[in-house]
Amino acid sequence: MDFSLLGPIAVTAGSRELPLGPAKRRSVLALLLLQPNTTVPLEQLIDSLWEDEPPEHARTVVQGHVSRLRATLAEGGADAYGIELATHGSAYLLRLPEELIDAHRFSELVTLARPEAAPADAVALLREALGLWRGPALTGTVTSPPFAAAAHALEERRLAAVEALGRAHGALGEHDQAVAILYSAAANHPLREGLIAGLMRALFRTGRQSDALEWFHRTRRLLNEELGVDPGERLRSAYEEILRAEAAGSGRGSATKPATGRDRETAQLAGGERGAARSAGGGRVPAPGSPAGSGADGPGPEGVLSAAPPFGPVSGGPGAGAERTGAAPRLLPRPPARFLGREHQLATLTDALMDRTTGESPLAVVAGPVGVGKTACAVQWAHLHADAFPDGQLFADLRGFGEGDEAAPAEILRDFLLALGTPQEQVPGSAQAASALFRSLVAERRLLVVLDNARSSAQVRPLLPGGPHCATVVTSRSRLDGLVATDCARPVGLQALGHEEGAALLGAMLGPERVAEDPAAARELVDLCDGLPLALRAAAAQLTARPRWRLARLAAALRDEQRRLALLSAEDTGIAAALRMSVARLSADDARLLSALATSADGHLNAAVAAALAGYDPERTQDGLDRLAEMHLVDEEATDVYTISTLTQLFARDERGEGGGSGAGGA
Repeated sequence: MDFSLLGPIAVTAGSRELPLGPAKRRSVLALLLLQPNTTVPLEQLIDSLWEDEPPEHARTVVQGHVSRLRATLAEGGADAYGIELATHGSAYLLRLPEELIDAHRFSELVTLARPEAAPADAVALLREALGLWRGPALTGTVTSPPFAAAAHALEERRLAAVEALGRAHGALGEHDQAVAILYSAAANHPLREGLIAGLMRALFRTGRQSDALEWFHRTRRLLNEELGVDPGERLRSAYEEILRAEAAGSGRGSATKPATGRDRETAQLAGGERGAARSAGGGRVPAPGSPAGSGADGPGPEGVLSAAPPFGPVSGGPGAGAERTGAAPRLLPRPPARFLGREHQLATLTDALMDRTTGESPLAVVAGPVGVGKTACAVQWAHLHADAFPDGQLFADLRGFGEGDEAAPAEILRDFLLALGTPQEQVPGSAQAASALFRSLVAERRLLVVLDNARSSAQVRPLLPGGPHCATVVTSRSRLDGLVATDCARPVGLQALGHEEGAALLGAMLGPERVAEDPAAARELVDLCDGLPLALRAAAAQLTARPRWRLARLAAALRDEQRRLALLSAEDTGIAAALRMSVARLSADDARLLSALATSADGHLNAAVAAALAGYDPERTQDGLDRLAEMHLVDEEATDVYTISTLTQLFARDERGEGGGSGAGGA
């Protein structure tokens, strides 16, 4: 006879599953199995079975369920297995060999597994343990807090076993298997830092560095937005380990063979020797422009002690002949999926960032409204021209328009310096010193820096490289006029897609045949999405999930202004969420002005109309309109002619409580 808690509550005798009856009876059995060979008071059963106030006859109901369970177990031959459901006063005891319970067998197998000491045995044990799971734990019990807590505890043990299995495969050098095991668990538990850290290491060791770093940045954003916290030690350590390993030139080739005890000992000794060499050199980092030393214990030409492993120069480029402190960092996220169009903007970026005639480090700012595809455009250009920057490509999300705090320059500089091979102990603590070291390290390199989602020019300036062979592209919802004024940044504006481009994007997402079936509906969808790629992709996600829907059906649903913002969302992405982050950065006066503009009948108005709607004086209104235009929340089409997009109007009305709510039901 077997008892199952790791999935639907079940009892099998031989090949036959015993009938257990309704949810409360299954719940009584589950609670007794969670505490086998222990008396469980009747009052505890009652408190667990009824989340609210139990009925007057609760004791009788529980007694009836126990009686029926006793009869069912007896019919299955419980006596032959040494199983007894006994009554002890006002408590019950389920006496049985604990190895008959799948949760007990699971725990024993996990305890026996030693992923680091005996990884091959651990793989076998952990796979057998995880094979006992048939679905979410305690399925079929009542939805009360005690059962929810018990199910959560079991799920935590399952996830710990998944992490251990990933480590065991990693210890064997089977990193592809580790990725396969950890990936789905990480996707289902995106805030579990230990799981994400294990996946990041496995991805890196299979040569998928960009995927590993993307998992870190996505998890960091989720932790910040949902919990208001920064990554913990396990996640941060994995990230820094990957940056250091990449800078030291290690990767798939050095990670695919399992390390023996002798290998680990040798590595530790080598690490100690390098540390001693750094200590002997005093850990000095030269000031920018200081002469490069040539001694073994002095600073090398890139500002890092030459006791670190030397790497040859990048042949034929600026700075040839200078020692490199590590392999070129490649921190770009993966190329954007189904990227279409934007040829003019890409060409403008090429003109701006490949210009070597000024002797300065070129800088471009890609700006535009929420959801217009600024990041995608910048990352696409970066991948297209990566070969022009052989000394590396750096990427950072500055979190300028997130729900949490924006990224501090010192935080980003720390990541950059680690990626460039600076030993952790030599990273300066202050942003000013870190910025100076960063500029010194990259002064003669051909390096691309992509700074995504910047809030202000002040946030960006400490992160700019100074060398003439470096280039920087910044994305922001703000125009960042300060960078244009003081750093000669080249502005590159992105506008909404036209009908043809928008329909092409829908075709790329859904298949051209589906769009060709109803081109008029495709044009209407582009209009209803304001031509924004983010909204069009969300609409495509709705249609992908509903393969039998024609485009016209979704267009009809989107005509309902009370549902439109909700329909143009897909999990953690959507126009409403993005607009909320922009509006959160406004002053109270500007937020009230935006809400007033949302009441405009057609979204077209001038300063006088805006002043009347908001009840502001003309000067105050004009200043507010200028700030909203800088943030691309309104568009100044011509002198004193302003427009506000339909989706922005709907969002602002909803924030005033005049809409149907962005949380309206889906299609």
